[in-house]
This record gives sequence, C-alpha cells and structure tokens, in this order.
Amino acid sequence: MRWFHSLEFRRIFSLSILLVFLVVGGRNAGAAESLTVSAAMSLKNAFEDIGRVFEAKHGGVKVYFNFAGSGTLSRQIESGAPVDVFASASMRYMDEVERKGFIIGASRRNFAGNSIVLIVPSASGFQLSSLRGLLNEGIRRIAIGNPRTVPAGEYSEEALKHFELRDRLGDKLILAGNVRQVLDYVARGEVDAGMVYASDAGARPDEVKIAVEVPAGSHTAVLYPAAVVRGSDNTALAAEFIDMVTSEKGQKILRDYGFIPLGKEKDLERHK
Repeated sequence: MRWFHSLEFRRIFSLSILLVFLVVGGRNAGAAESLTVSAAMSLKNAFEDIGRVFEAKHGGVKVYFNFAGSGTLSRQIESGAPVDVFASASMRYMDEVERKGFIIGASRRNFAGNSIVLIVPSASGFQLSSLRGLLNEGIRRIAIGNPRTVPAGEYSEEALKHFELRDRLGDKLILAGNVRQVLDYVARGEVDAGMVYASDAGARPDEVKIAVEVPAGSHTAVLYPAAVVRGSDNTALAAEFIDMVTSEKGQKILRDYGFIPLGKEKDLERHK
C-alpha cells in the first residue's frame, strides 16, 4: 500500500492553506461582495454551474471556489482559512467541525447523495461482475482516495472490508489525494481500476466505464452536508448560497451531474 509520507502530507497541506489565503486575497480586489466556498472535489462541476446561477441572480457578487478532499478542507477551516461555506462529501467531517464550533449549526443542510462505483478504462477488456473480480491477477493497480482525507476513499475502503478484500488486495491499492485524481488515473490508463462516485464516472463517459455498482449496504451512506462557517464576513449571503444549492434549480443541476437530489424532507429520511 502506498501511503502518503507524513512530511509530504504536511507540506501539501501547508500549501493548500496558503492557496486558500491567496484566493481570498485575490477576491478582495474584485467584486464588492464575494463568497469563498470550500467544497468536496466531487462537487466541482455542479457547484461551478450553481455558482454561475448564483452570480447571475446576485449582480456584483463573485463566488470563489476551493475544491479538495473534505478532510483537507475541514483542516483548512480549523486552521483559520477564511471560508464562508463548507460543503462536505462526508457527514463525519461536518460533524467534526460542528462539534469544534467552526460552523453555524443552524445553517447546516443535507443537499445531495451519491453512490460508489468501480470504474475501468473504456478500452479495458476486464469483465468484472463484483468487487471480488479485483483479485484477478491481471489487475495490478487499483486507485481509491486516501481514506484519511477523502470520503470517497473511506467509503471505498469500507466496501472492500465488507467483502473481506481490503487485506487481500494489499499493494495493489494506490491512494489518491482526491476522488478526481482517481478518475484521472483510470482515464489515462495508469491504473487498471478505480473506485469513485457515480457522478464522477459520468463526468468522463468516453474515457471510463462503470464495471461494478458497489452495493449501498457495504458502506456508510454517501450524504453531502453544507453549512455556513462561523466567522464568515457575509453569513447572510453564505446562507443564500446554501438556499440556492437546495432550491429546485440547484437540485436539478446536481441531478444532471449524477447526484441524488435531497431537496425534499422525505428524500432526506430515505437516505439517512
């Protein structure tokens, strides 16, 4: 297993903190009003579209995005990064920042769900009917997100453990810094297979294909919560952004990108 070395991890994390401050510094020279949204990497395409809709509705407002693994984002917030909205791909990371007082609890909303799939390059000849197919000797490299910081990797590892495959796969597993990196590895053929969200697989249909839909019962339910970060310079506007995400328009955008919309209370209950 290729784990991140601790020194390298700290270096990358320090650079990520610096990047957030540079983004915010740049925003101050722009629009009179602006928001910084730290969101899970899997939300990138959908949130960029939602951001454009939000900007069009709020003339003069600029939305800046900081996309990374949810664990990295939560650590940035705890380290004082100037963020207005946090959108996580994991309830666990949102629970942690709420427990530590870094978000406004009353603003917290679940807004989407997702599922985990096993993907292979489009040209791959491997025929897999289940995750146990990963034991095939011809499959040498399997990418997942780093379970320490990437929710998709955490869900993937849970599924592998559920089917008693985690230890058996051993050094086949390649750990990526975020779920889109897993997608890139598979699309470029640098690995034989990877585990990502269904929404990510749909982002590059010409380069990857879904080999196995991972059973939902094999891992924690994939839910996306969002909340206003305590200390935000514009809590009202931040709350309006979350309202946009949970609105009919926002939910349609999420649905179009392969997410499971959770705009209705009955849907929330069904996915808990």
